[in-house]
Amino acid sequence: MTQHVDEERRADRGFLRSPRKEFVRKPAERTGELTAALLRGARIVTPVAVLTNAWLLVVDGRIHSLGSSADLPPAPAGQVDRPATDLAGLTILPGFIDLHLHGGGGHTFDDGTSAIRAGLATHRAHGTTRALVSLVTAPLPDMLRAVAQAADTDDPMILGLHLEGPFLAAARRGVHDPRALLAPDGLVLTKLLDAGRDRIRVVTLAPELPGGSGLIRQLTGAGVHPAVGHSDADYNQATAAFAAGADLVTHAFNGMRPLHHRDPAIVGAAMDAGVLIEVINDGIHLHTATVRLLHRIAPGRLVMVTDAMAAAGAADGDYRLGSYPVQVAGGVARLVGAQTLAGSTLTMDRALQRAVHEVGMDLVEAVNAVSLLPARFLGVADHFGSIEPGRVADLVITDPSLGVRAVMSAGAWVQGSAPSADRSGPPTVATGQTRNPGPG
Repeated sequence: MTQHVDEERRADRGFLRSPRKEFVRKPAERTGELTAALLRGARIVTPVAVLTNAWLLVVDGRIHSLGSSADLPPAPAGQVDRPATDLAGLTILPGFIDLHLHGGGGHTFDDGTSAIRAGLATHRAHGTTRALVSLVTAPLPDMLRAVAQAADTDDPMILGLHLEGPFLAAARRGVHDPRALLAPDGLVLTKLLDAGRDRIRVVTLAPELPGGSGLIRQLTGAGVHPAVGHSDADYNQATAAFAAGADLVTHAFNGMRPLHHRDPAIVGAAMDAGVLIEVINDGIHLHTATVRLLHRIAPGRLVMVTDAMAAAGAADGDYRLGSYPVQVAGGVARLVGAQTLAGSTLTMDRALQRAVHEVGMDLVEAVNAVSLLPARFLGVADHFGSIEPGRVADLVITDPSLGVRAVMSAGAWVQGSAPSADRSGPPTVATGQTRNPGPG
């Protein structure tokens, strides 16, 4: 069955809160002949199903239509050339969207525009086509400068900014500089929002701090998502924060009061409130069984993030995160002289692979957790996050084990050339069966 751009769009389902303001650059007006590309013979993962032996038509950077290979589409009016690419044995996924990303390829986003662009390019090669630029807590003048530089960075991959701090609990600060932490202050928040020039989308804070609930109201009034993280909030305090408008948990179980049978704390409150929950699915920040537990108690509400620092996509060695030296050994980033984790070296393709192969998530649900759910959260699901007619053609082509073979961003291949078919055999990834993997 063929789907076309002029069919009535289905309403987004499964997310309980209204989207905040959108910050999406509209494509430039085009004149003359249409450009198109036909991808055929692949599996295609849509928000609700896996299509086999399917085709996908991209026209002028957007998905025009898709269907079975027995029903190839007619050429759109005005189109002259439509090269076909055989992707037999491969899988087409929507481009990944990372809500929590600090750097990569040896670059940290707090260092400004050139570092942001270089770090994003590293993650783009691993399938992340859109992201929030995350900034760590720093002395206020430095943080304001970093926010302004990030806001000025013109890269289509950026959907906005995420401020992790400075209103965090000292007891749960992780590697955030305790000297730079601030008590909730509406005037300081206003300065940060002004520096961000309407590009700040998420602010992580500790709602139990005096004045925390006021910041939540201020953020929601400004169209910004308040996230609960680096917080010592108990169940009642977290429940109050979610009732006030907080709608995201920052890297669940990390940097927060742990779940206890007498106080389920932030995770328990998030389960009851129906908010989205960030998961760093690297097998280091969370045991695989813990991710499985979160999946059971909050189905359809897990969002895979990387929380990646500069060493993602780079070699082990010495790095910095904020003001602290970090040593990376075996792909694990820790504060020098301590066992404290200092971000991750995860990429989104690996998070997806672990979700399917080790956590045991259904392929469609796992793909939605790295694409559609973050897009809905940011209010950009009409443009990004799924393979549906009318969406921007951000695509990831994978082998049967979900290893990235090629990436398309807005209809253009990132590395300049299309992938070739994989004739090695049938896919090895389950699409609905229950798994019983070992621990991560």
